[in-house]
Amino acid sequence: MEKGTNITVFIRRFDPEKDPAPRQQQYTLHVERGMTVLDGLHMIKQTQDPSVGFRFSCRMGVCGSCGMMINGVPGLSCNTQILDVATTALTLAPLPNFNLIRDLVPDLVPMFGVIKGLQPYIQRNDVEEMENPTMEYFQTPHQLEEYLQFSYCIKCGSCMAACPTMATDKEYLGPAPLTQAYRYNTDSRDDAGDARRDLVAASHGIFNCHYAGECSNVCPKGVDPARAIQLMKKDLVLRYFGLGKHKCAHLCKKPDRSTYKPKIEAAPFTIGQ
Repeated sequence: MEKGTNITVFIRRFDPEKDPAPRQQQYTLHVERGMTVLDGLHMIKQTQDPSVGFRFSCRMGVCGSCGMMINGVPGLSCNTQILDVATTALTLAPLPNFNLIRDLVPDLVPMFGVIKGLQPYIQRNDVEEMENPTMEYFQTPHQLEEYLQFSYCIKCGSCMAACPTMATDKEYLGPAPLTQAYRYNTDSRDDAGDARRDLVAASHGIFNCHYAGECSNVCPKGVDPARAIQLMKKDLVLRYFGLGKHKCAHLCKKPDRSTYKPKIEAAPFTIGQ
């Protein structure tokens, strides 16, 4: 049975409302195999310093809340084991390219605002069918595969933190919003591709990307934003020359309700009320 080891943890501390400048605070943490960075932060907060600020929610790599710099690399603290990235020292800092709320908590609201501005939802021209559906939209497995990978984004901000263009151009849309734009442009059920293309091709848009590829290297979900951006650049160029194509999913009749699987009834309560 492993007894664990002591790791020195350096956490970048800064409260914009109180501190004149950021500082690095040192802690000693006893680490055992299987302990994640988030587990370590909780232990430090509970046993050494309750003032340490960090964000978390699901603890299973789904919500994207706990993104931070772990030994200089953006990642999720909940699915990064300490002994996989450190043997003697661990350095934690907030994600760069974002405003700082406090300690390890970046302000992700501007990123969400940009994503929202690129209309990340399905829009169609047949408004009447959308509002009062009478049929279903058919999509082939191949059409699904074209955008499925890019739908796994959890908006953790890791790609934005790793992007060198974001570091030099604060108005750049960023890899996460651009990936979401491409995800919906590629969805065969969507008709709003032209509007999104105008938005991403504007100043500080997709052509400001220099293809460093760091966004894809650090993505914890394998989304590959760099690939999405390059594919969207290709799509924009082809459409400029009149070579772009977009096939909308066709409508198909809803199946007869008699073919639906029977509804599964909820199990009765087994605990006394």
